[in-house]
Amino acid sequence: MIAVILAACLSLLITLIGTPLFIRVLVKRGYGQFIRDDGPETHATKRGTPTMGGVVIIGAALVSYFLSHLLTGSMPTPSGVLVLWLAAGLGAVGFLDDYIKVSKQRSLGLKPVGKLVGQGFVGISFAVLALQFPNEYGQTPASTAISFVRDTGLDLAFAGSIVGLILFILWANLIVTAVSNAVNLTDGLDGLAAGAAGVVFTGFVMITTWQSTQNCHLMSEIRDGCYYMRDPRDLTIVGAAMAAACIGFLWWNASPAKIFMGDTGSLAIGGAIAGLAIMSRTELLLIIMGGLFVLITLSVIIQVASFKLTGKRVFRMAPLQHHFELIGWAEVTIVVRFWIIALLFVVAAIGLFYAEWVSHLA
Repeated sequence: MIAVILAACLSLLITLIGTPLFIRVLVKRGYGQFIRDDGPETHATKRGTPTMGGVVIIGAALVSYFLSHLLTGSMPTPSGVLVLWLAAGLGAVGFLDDYIKVSKQRSLGLKPVGKLVGQGFVGISFAVLALQFPNEYGQTPASTAISFVRDTGLDLAFAGSIVGLILFILWANLIVTAVSNAVNLTDGLDGLAAGAAGVVFTGFVMITTWQSTQNCHLMSEIRDGCYYMRDPRDLTIVGAAMAAACIGFLWWNASPAKIFMGDTGSLAIGGAIAGLAIMSRTELLLIIMGGLFVLITLSVIIQVASFKLTGKRVFRMAPLQHHFELIGWAEVTIVVRFWIIALLFVVAAIGLFYAEWVSHLA
């Protein structure tokens, strides 16, 4: 638990101190956010605000994770390192996208093919490696079984080792792509994505802490409801580092934002959330845990489908947060209310997680 606290404190400190330093570097180089002309008119004032702040979030999480292990004399685990690899790898793709946008002052960054190749390489390498590194009990960081609050009976390896591996790669990359894009869509108002992500990461800290205390192989005797997982405590460290990084960044990203996280941050955060869900065996629970991200993504899907099928729009503008802007809600009001919604979804998910464990005691 000391490593968890250290990771959180170090990550918070790094983002609180490092973000304004990074802002100075970006301002000096003139790397400001490009604002689309078809967005809400109130966003025009944000043009030129430094972006790519996700660099600080990723850096804080990486440094605090490894420093916490170094200071406590513990070893990093494959589970923790792979989640961070997924976050950092997707963040690197986002950074290239952001850099092209700000350096050429255009809305188009990486070409779709280049972005797809980069995300595909990171996602596929994560999925393949997640099924390696068995411990003394034969447990790998991830499982081929589809999970809700633990592995279910639906195992993708039913079709054989090679086909099962391919199916797991597709399943894992579907989760990663969906979550990273959802966080990217949510990152439209000052502090919205950082605050909501901080709440979700905190939820994962609570879940993985419980999984650690109820780990079947760490108990004197195996009890009903215990969890078969490789490295739940290390996932707690990753979750704490990411949660604290988002909160520290939020100090400077809250309205009026001094810096934006950009695709660098949104893709990295989405990757970390997806990785934690896969490693903690809570893949389908993530639909509830990240309920705010789901709602915002659905608003875009509904808007596009409605316009193509009927020629009419359901919302004044999608994603959902911009609809409320256009009907007159203040930006801060939208952000705070959406944070509350995010919190309610996380509480509901934790409630379901705990209720499932209690059901084993009956």
